Amino acid sequence: MTHPLTTPAEESGGAEVRYTHPRALAPSNLILVILLSIFGAIVGIQMLASLGITPSTSLIGALAAMSLSRLPLRLFKGFRSIHVQNLAQTSISSATFGAANSLFLPIGIPWLFGLPEMVAPMLVGISLAMLLDGWLLYRMYDTPAFPASNPWPPGVAAAEAIRAGDKGGKQAWTLLVGLLTGAAGALLHLPMSAFGVALIGGFGAMAAFGVGLVIRGYSEAWFGLNISAMYLPHGMMIGAGLVALFQVSRIIFRQGSPRRSSTTAADKDSARLSKAMRLGALGYLGIMILLCIGTGLYTQMTPTMLLCFVLYGAFVAFVHELIVGIAAMHSGWFPAFAVALITLLIGMLLGFPPVALVVLAGFSTATGPAFADMGFDLKTGTILRAGEGEAFDLAGRKEQLIAAMIGFAVAIVVVALSYHLYFSRGEFAPINAAYVATIKAGISTDVAWKLVMWAIPGAILQFIGGSRQQLGVLFATGLLIASPLAGWLVLSGILVRMLVNRFVAPARRKGLEVFAGGVIAGDALLSFFSSAIGALRK
Repeated sequence: MTHPLTTPAEESGGAEVRYTHPRALAPSNLILVILLSIFGAIVGIQMLASLGITPSTSLIGALAAMSLSRLPLRLFKGFRSIHVQNLAQTSISSATFGAANSLFLPIGIPWLFGLPEMVAPMLVGISLAMLLDGWLLYRMYDTPAFPASNPWPPGVAAAEAIRAGDKGGKQAWTLLVGLLTGAAGALLHLPMSAFGVALIGGFGAMAAFGVGLVIRGYSEAWFGLNISAMYLPHGMMIGAGLVALFQVSRIIFRQGSPRRSSTTAADKDSARLSKAMRLGALGYLGIMILLCIGTGLYTQMTPTMLLCFVLYGAFVAFVHELIVGIAAMHSGWFPAFAVALITLLIGMLLGFPPVALVVLAGFSTATGPAFADMGFDLKTGTILRAGEGEAFDLAGRKEQLIAAMIGFAVAIVVVALSYHLYFSRGEFAPINAAYVATIKAGISTDVAWKLVMWAIPGAILQFIGGSRQQLGVLFATGLLIASPLAGWLVLSGILVRMLVNRFVAPARRKGLEVFAGGVIAGDALLSFFSSAIGALRK
């Protein structure tokens, strides 16, 4: 089912026929988007509080739209459009990750620390940060820093599922085999999404990610080293993250060179990236100032320290967002909690008081998840709108942004109405306890030296891989995630990919991407439903 903005002359007539992308604010679509967003926000909070995970609900939204479109009612007829289904999955996914990761988790930190009066101003500040996050990815998507051509694996999975449901045929059967494979592995408690991601992700990035996962899982058994206690993963990510920021900055400065024309499409994309980063920096700076005023931090620090804290908070929010976005773009996994812990450790080394560190932990944790999730959703839209023309694609992205913002707005309302009930019953995101314990325990100069020492190889690896491979960021991402099984599955996926490239004709390799999308989708769906049942039991 296609919806081009402008088609060539029809065989019968000769006049152009115009179509427009389905609107997120059209009455029937708006009702669907709001209802799915409410469901997604509630599910996200409940699962994070009870199980410590945030499920991928993207495909649930698409399946809901598909199911409703089969009902013999005129109101639901429009839901058969793959572009409406794209809006549905965008809204529910945004609401789920927004409510759980960007809002509920950060405001639990001040409550657990014994500062419940800070929750309301924190919620206002991080809500603005979440909205800015989503808008920034919308502006940075399909630029040299975050190309639409890069994997964004969960986005591929959602797109292939929607497309197969619409067209059927051989692609649908290939997807079904992938779904069954992913679901079967998930039943055995295997992280099958790691296998699927390895089939479509960047080869070098996936290799670095897989090796990092395996080293983290077996470093103690193989080498007698507890790399987490050595702060090796944290230091590697600091070095790789700083080089990644430098690489993105080079793209911007290169665009501004007078030797280059600003008329090409590539230069226009770079200019869009540059403008988005400038506005993002100003936005984060403004939010940090608002947080310092709202939480009363300005009364607890000297003017010099307050200035340093505001600048540092805005800077790390930006770096955290970029690192999470890069990791998600290549691997589909993003170490948001671990990277936020790194920014917290550095803040402790800089000597900020505990109350300021509480605000810092919440703010840095809030940035990143919405950014990465928006990238997945836009990738889904890019695939579904392929061949429809640039104008239609841009119109679709804008409608996706509107759907996502509705999801974020619903998430804000749901969290504001429900957080007191959860917190009063002692239900928090499990990672909150780690942040609070870290702030209370303090940090030593020995840790500082370890972070600096391991930052050097992380920076070197990122520099060698360049902005395309992102070896340093992905290797450090693997080191931060304690899942050795995922490492073996990533390496297995790379092996399968090499065999396919060696023995399968190029014309038939497209099926591997569809199969990979099915594996990721099958893992996500089974994990969602099993987690939902577990959360309901609790």
